[in-house]
Amino acid sequence: MTRVLVIEQDDSSRRQLREEFERNGFGVVEASRADRVTIGSAQSDIVVANASLAAASSHIASMAAPAPVVLLADSPSIPEAVECMRCGVADYLPRPFEANALIAAVERAVASASMPADRSAFSPIIGHCDEMRELLDQVTSMALTESSILILGESGTGKELIARALHSASRRRHAQVIAFNCTGIPETLIEVELFGSTSAGPPSTQDPTTRRGLLEAAHGGTLFLDEIGDLPASAQARLARYLEEGTFRRLGSSQAHRVDVRVIAATHRDLRQLTKSGQFREDLFARLNSVSLHVPPLRERGDDVVAIAQTTLERLAGKFNKRGLALSAAAMEAMRRYRWPGNVRELENALERAVILCQSTTIDADLLPIHADTTHTAHADAQRESSSSLEGYFLRFVLGNEDRLTETELAKALGISRKSLWERRQRLNIPRRRTRTRGPRR
Repeated sequence: MTRVLVIEQDDSSRRQLREEFERNGFGVVEASRADRVTIGSAQSDIVVANASLAAASSHIASMAAPAPVVLLADSPSIPEAVECMRCGVADYLPRPFEANALIAAVERAVASASMPADRSAFSPIIGHCDEMRELLDQVTSMALTESSILILGESGTGKELIARALHSASRRRHAQVIAFNCTGIPETLIEVELFGSTSAGPPSTQDPTTRRGLLEAAHGGTLFLDEIGDLPASAQARLARYLEEGTFRRLGSSQAHRVDVRVIAATHRDLRQLTKSGQFREDLFARLNSVSLHVPPLRERGDDVVAIAQTTLERLAGKFNKRGLALSAAAMEAMRRYRWPGNVRELENALERAVILCQSTTIDADLLPIHADTTHTAHADAQRESSSSLEGYFLRFVLGNEDRLTETELAKALGISRKSLWERRQRLNIPRRRTRTRGPRR
């Protein structure tokens, strides 16, 4: 039996709704107010609420998720209806309405919510190992909620792909997803980029100049914040306030703005440790970490590495007009044995190099810039036992390869930018060794 939670302040209206639902075979739970405790304890399949009690539609949709919400409006308006639908409300019915119209709306909403998430959202993601299957199952169950989500994993593992899959399988899939890398913008500009700004206009008009930030631009959709661990303290405070209250202020303005945006964040860093050291706000970490996903590194995904390599090779062969290329058995074995510190991004870079250099129809192991490391697998495993941190792995890789690789090659092998490589050298106190001599410029 489908259970309906009816939230209506007026006793007479609430009784009429209960009788109508019971007449049509629904189980009914009644409440006179909309709050997290009421909705959470009801364990209903759908919520039917008076729109006046759900003025903050995004909040009731979030509290009820994954159960759908149908709102009944005593004083209906088109702007309110649009805003409610944008916030994820399943339907909006103006009073007075026919009883059969209400029942039909509820049945549609329940049927839609019971449909599985759109698995086509996962099409760019290749994953057959147990860890990836479990991850995609978690994405399926979390996609239809409105909760903020924290995605954890090493650089290059595909955290942004997971974020986009969450958005594409959610009720927000018809709106846009905006991605923002917290390491790619100078600290002085990052707040303006995210939250916008208001400044005095030219003296001739005195009209203020307003710049919309990405949070405002993502209204109705999803904002993906990559490398959230590098977000400056002042921006952390603003983001924590938005996640708590649903409002934000542009820089230079005292006016609060309300937007409906789902925030998905990702990082390769240990936020719990950063919180303990005072580098990351506890309240922001608590709100982001309520729901978290972990993307496994490529070295722990077994034969997924070969499946990803073959799919990538097909794409690159078309790009460089070298169709018909195949991986040799030795190349596939080398891929399985390699540690892949740069994960999928490093794999793609290695294959692109191999495709460019290949003069036949077969890519052998010697064309992949990884074979030198496969002889050190046992040693790397022993080191990983003593230090499993990302920083430790980064340190070992850089120190073990900086004599034979340039900074550009190191960064490419790790799947990061030269700027990120430099920043991590500074943070881990690994000065760049200049062992190569250059001839005179000509």
